Amino acid sequence: MRIALISEHASPLAALGDVDAGGQNTHVAALAGTLAGQGHEVRVYTRRADPVTPEVVPMGERAEVVHVPAGPAVELPKDELLPHMAEFAAWLTADWRDRWRPDVAHAHFWMSGIAALEAGRACTVPVVQTFHALGTVKRRHQGAADTSPEQRIACERLLGTSADRIVVQCRDEIGELLRMGVPRSRMVLVPSGVDTGRFHPYGPAVPRHPGRHRVLTVARLVPRKGVEDGIRALSAVPGAELVVVGGPPPERLAADPYARRLLALAEHCRVADRVLLAGAVPAAEMPDWYRSADVVAATPWYEPFGLTPLEAMACGVPVVATAVGGLTDTVVEGVTGDLVPPRDPRSLATALRRLLGDEARRFGYAAAAADRATATYSWPRVAERLTEVYATVGAARMEVAV
Repeated sequence: MRIALISEHASPLAALGDVDAGGQNTHVAALAGTLAGQGHEVRVYTRRADPVTPEVVPMGERAEVVHVPAGPAVELPKDELLPHMAEFAAWLTADWRDRWRPDVAHAHFWMSGIAALEAGRACTVPVVQTFHALGTVKRRHQGAADTSPEQRIACERLLGTSADRIVVQCRDEIGELLRMGVPRSRMVLVPSGVDTGRFHPYGPAVPRHPGRHRVLTVARLVPRKGVEDGIRALSAVPGAELVVVGGPPPERLAADPYARRLLALAEHCRVADRVLLAGAVPAAEMPDWYRSADVVAATPWYEPFGLTPLEAMACGVPVVATAVGGLTDTVVEGVTGDLVPPRDPRSLATALRRLLGDEARRFGYAAAAADRATATYSWPRVAERLTEVYATVGAARMEVAV
């Protein structure tokens, strides 16, 4: 099968940790690689963000990244890309007509969906849509701080009723789309996956402070990730350190305003000697960081899906997470970890103290977490389920044509 993955702002080749580079980049890269490994031809279409990168970059056998000229060849915030989607769609249409017509197009994020839907209609290619995040949720939580284009919610509603299938990643997203008027019959639940070949309990771990429990948070340094709540909670978790992986590289942390804000908060809470901002680390080292932790704290205010709890679970590390979005699907309360309310450092501290103080519970959670990650969320399983979706929409489109 020829599969086009459209990811207009989140290139699978991008370095993770920047404001617009995170879970979607990882998701698209892993999906492309897994589909190719299962014998499919895969092209990932992303916007050209610099003038020197080749148009086509191989991603191993049977997969490649195509850089689409749409707007200036410079880095742009994703919220400024909407005016360039018509150009993106026109380029896709020409590519699919003249060079490489896919059997199915899978759009990631709403602006990718706009481009894919236009090109798909022109070339009779079925379109599957994954939102990764919804404008209604972002607006609800960020209010006036939401920088999304004002057309976003209307476009997402249109995509929900126009794409051949909507792939939702968690139950919370189903409810959100239903409230937007998207029929349940158009949705199929397929979560994101985790690379259990990389993330597993067996291997080296980053050295840690002797005599301390380690709480690890892996997140971009933006307020909605709830890192401040973890620092506030630490003051009520004696004998533990909080290590935060994510954000700018270590050499740029001192110049980052939000990193400075977090360190000032740690000073205010009198836990500065137990808080370490590690900054961005190489992707290859992430399993070592997870395995160094007694527990991973994932404390966002809202989260469409959330990959870091899955990676932690695959490494055999229990998770204390806020009960938001996809985290309520991945973390099974009392089995693989504990769930706490968002923006509630006191509840977070209580959960961390209980878990760190109960070795038997912690080890039980760890074993169950690793088993759940492998059995339910491994990328080969997820890719097989998506391939079934692709085949279904392709067959339905052929029946309509007949």
